[in-house]
Amino acid sequence: MTSSTSSNNKLQGKVAIVTGGASGLGEATAREFAAHGARVIVIADVQDEKGQNVAVSIGSNVCTYVHCDVSDEEQVKNLVDSTVKSYGRLDIMFSNAGIGRATHACDQSVLDVDLAAYDKLMAVNARGMAVCVKHAAKAMVEGRVRGSIVCMASIVASAGYHKFVDYVMSKHAVLGLVRCASMNLGAYGIRVNCVSPGQVGTPLLKDMLGYENEEEDKVVESTYILKGGLMRPKNVADAVVFLASEDSQFVTGHDLVVDGG
Repeated sequence: MTSSTSSNNKLQGKVAIVTGGASGLGEATAREFAAHGARVIVIADVQDEKGQNVAVSIGSNVCTYVHCDVSDEEQVKNLVDSTVKSYGRLDIMFSNAGIGRATHACDQSVLDVDLAAYDKLMAVNARGMAVCVKHAAKAMVEGRVRGSIVCMASIVASAGYHKFVDYVMSKHAVLGLVRCASMNLGAYGIRVNCVSPGQVGTPLLKDMLGYENEEEDKVVESTYILKGGLMRPKNVADAVVFLASEDSQFVTGHDLVVDGG
């Protein structure tokens, strides 16, 4: 694509996978990928009914749903292989699948880490992310596709927090993965970046922090330096579109923070 590409077809003809695409930021991004002209969007998730409904609402001619648990490498490999087999290539991997916590029993301070819950969360958020990057990269290298891999990080990828220590650790791991993978894959023309959202009203955040109503939305809004409303999933999706498209053709190894300052 060239710089003259119109704003509504930045991803014209591209084949994309969105893990965790059945809800939240993944769903919003899948919809933006379609709006920007992607030829195929494969939504992968474990929320089958939600994922199928999203795919149908986007359009079965553009979007399909595949059940995939990213903590299982074989399922991720099959997801990527089936996408390439069906559509000929993989241009974009948005590795977004993640969980906020694996148990409601505790909020995981360092003094009382539930290591079974830790292992379950890291299997999805860190190990699963590495597996998605690995198999997407292999498909792009083998297909000689100068693709874009975008990972979902968080503002806690570069900061501490007084609880959810396992989640914070997992997002630090994503940042390390992106930095290493961008160095490994640069020779193939493959870009690897991540997006780090601040507080945005997704099901994951509401589950972690217990947000339920508009009053709590106002508390979130008050944390932004940049005033002008509440950040929405589309705002994060727009950043992913930028990193997935040729608008960012010389951006790699970068953590794009979207947090209102």
